[in-house]
Amino acid sequence: MSCCEGGAFVIDYKIVRKRGEKEYHRAVAKGRYPYLPALDDLLSMEETVGEEYLGTMEIPVHMIRGTKTVGRKESFSYGFMPLLEPGSEFAAKWVSLYDIQMDTGFTDPVKVYEYMNCFYVAEGNKRVSVMKYLNGDSILADVTRVIPKKTEEKDRMIYYEFLDFYRVTGVYGITFSELGCYKRLAEYFGRDLQTAWPEETVRLLKTVFVYFGVLFAEKGGGRLDITAADALLIYLSVYSIDSLTCKPPEEIRRRMDKLWKEFRTGIREEAIDIVDTPELFGGTRSSGIFSLFAGSVYSEAKPLRVAFVHEKNAENSSWVYSHELGLEYLEECFDGIVTTEVFSDCGNDEAVRAAIDRAVEHGAEVIFTTSPSLMAETFRSAIHYPKIRFLNCSVKLQHQAVRTYYTRSYEVKFVLGALAACLAENHRIGYRADYPIYGYIANINAFAAGAAMIDPQSRVILTWATKEKSDWRRELAEQEVSVVSGADMQPLHSTSREYGLYRYEAGEPMNLAVPCWNWGRYYELILRTVMNGTWDGLNAVKRHQAVNYWYGMSSGILDLQLLRDFSPGTRRMVKYLRDGIVSGNIYPFEGELKDRQGRVRQREGRMSNEGIIGMDWLLDNVDGSLPKLEELKSTAKNAVSVSGVIEK
Repeated sequence: MSCCEGGAFVIDYKIVRKRGEKEYHRAVAKGRYPYLPALDDLLSMEETVGEEYLGTMEIPVHMIRGTKTVGRKESFSYGFMPLLEPGSEFAAKWVSLYDIQMDTGFTDPVKVYEYMNCFYVAEGNKRVSVMKYLNGDSILADVTRVIPKKTEEKDRMIYYEFLDFYRVTGVYGITFSELGCYKRLAEYFGRDLQTAWPEETVRLLKTVFVYFGVLFAEKGGGRLDITAADALLIYLSVYSIDSLTCKPPEEIRRRMDKLWKEFRTGIREEAIDIVDTPELFGGTRSSGIFSLFAGSVYSEAKPLRVAFVHEKNAENSSWVYSHELGLEYLEECFDGIVTTEVFSDCGNDEAVRAAIDRAVEHGAEVIFTTSPSLMAETFRSAIHYPKIRFLNCSVKLQHQAVRTYYTRSYEVKFVLGALAACLAENHRIGYRADYPIYGYIANINAFAAGAAMIDPQSRVILTWATKEKSDWRRELAEQEVSVVSGADMQPLHSTSREYGLYRYEAGEPMNLAVPCWNWGRYYELILRTVMNGTWDGLNAVKRHQAVNYWYGMSSGILDLQLLRDFSPGTRRMVKYLRDGIVSGNIYPFEGELKDRQGRVRQREGRMSNEGIIGMDWLLDNVDGSLPKLEELKSTAKNAVSVSGVIEK
């Protein structure tokens, strides 16, 4: 502590300066810049659109990253610890300010500029240094915001979402790593990013965030690659806000323990490992004594019990019916070693929770939920039952406690697009789409790419059957479309032929080809990893990544069937494309790809799995657009809220 006798000021300053020197040398050893960053240096390379004075407020000390001008940046280490010599005027002022803070506290605000959610000091660097040394939470500041130009870069888009959040809350300190998180946070509090929040809601937000943040830091959250706000979102996806106002710290810590694997996985896109071939997930057997018996622990006397939870039922849903056929395949494939139990009509969280509870009571070790809309409750149940293996039929949803599985349907769509182009005499092909969710836009683009490969003049006319008041048949008729890619499956109890690829002949739709799914084969491949002991040996598990299975035609879980007697040349073309995809010699998204606006989305090579799944744009030979959320029917909105690629 500082004292006015015996030169203790100098001794205190030496201790502080030593911290600065350690930070300096540590940075140099790691090849990092050892001094404070200067905002003026950053802005010399960035384009901005103006400044906005925000007023005087308390700001989080940990968000102060540097100085405004270049003149003072080398007076401090990168962590704001002083570097100038003891006995200097700088050192005397620093110690004097230290004493003021210890005695009465600072009353005058420092002057800062905020840029991209970081603060840079224009006046008051030494006061900030003192607060950093004392591990202070906040400091009074006059804040001016420097507004960056809006671009499609991820960090800019996140920042502009933060600006919406700030305008309705006036809160700094809550930072996220991914786009859409501020909107999700608002929804948890029953608010949005358009209307100012009531004061009591803002107080609740601050209370909850500070309480959670302190406990998260105490448990070592600072060593993880996520922010406290990222972790809070994960927590709120399982537990209520009220729990952070009424539960004791030990209960919150216990819940954090349950969620720690999810915290380590984080919310970043890189936290997902996409497994696209069965060979890649074989991994290695889990170590330990139990692995010695892997592959032989299940028998007719002690079968592997598997449960399936459906949003609808096999009587009213073609989707559920196709999965039920897969269950029949499973029972035959494993001949009594695997038993299945089905829970249908689980259309809300309560029904899903009750079904999973019953499945666990009945001894289920693996539980599949077959719709993306069931993911939220699947995840909550997975945290509640950590020893059960959970999977959800979706893609790009990142939870380590729940693996996802889906098909690379775009491969079949590519072949169907090529076939359609052979048959569309006026170069116009219709595409009836359903849900703008992850992985689905790739189906549209692959279809268009296949068509363009055969007919460079082809145009794919895109319509959305899930839009309110949609009249997609009229839209296609007005465009004189005769060849259409319709629903993937024929509706149950319907004689309609408006599914698969079809053509209007004499005013009536006639089927040409259809995609085919073998969900039983998919379930077999996944369950074999449980039975042979390789489930936990997957490398992604060791890297704390979420696992997304994404198999295609080469795995035998997806194919197409021709329903007409086409010419030999057409059949050869279809076989050539199909076999090429299965062998890996043909790749639908290869070479230069341009979107509808003429922007080059890929210049050369093959597009990555992540790029395909995350497509939110349309190829240049597609006539149409992605729908807005408010244009969709309620069922489609529910799907988009979970895994949509359009703005929610």
